[in-house]
Amino acid sequence: MTAATRADRGSAVVDFALVSALLTLVLVGVVQLAVVLHVRATVVDCAAEGARYGALADRTPEDGAERTRELLTAALSPAYARDVRATVRAVGGRELVEVRVRAPLPVAGLVGVGDVLDLTGRGLVVEGGGA
Repeated sequence: MTAATRADRGSAVVDFALVSALLTLVLVGVVQLAVVLHVRATVVDCAAEGARYGALADRTPEDGAERTRELLTAALSPAYARDVRATVRAVGGRELVEVRVRAPLPVAGLVGVGDVLDLTGRGLVVEGGGA
């Protein structure tokens, strides 16, 4: 064995450790980004479903907010259903039920911080005999 070969001994292990740590960090970041996008899409879908439910002829906006809370609790966790509000707004001469959800931004799995996500769903009020 030459002196140059002896000096390189064990360097593959160090290289592997450094590269694998970096790749693991990138992979965890990509997975967490996917979780954030999933949570955002789920919250928007629950808010929209709640707004459509609250806009039915035999329902109230508060029924829509309650439906949104139920869906969020079932799909994510009760932490995402803490701040749900429903209002009726007039847009272009038509009434809409708007359900607004303020939810935490997940930073480690579903564990979130603050009420960073502020998302809404809307449903056109059905007048008369129902859908």
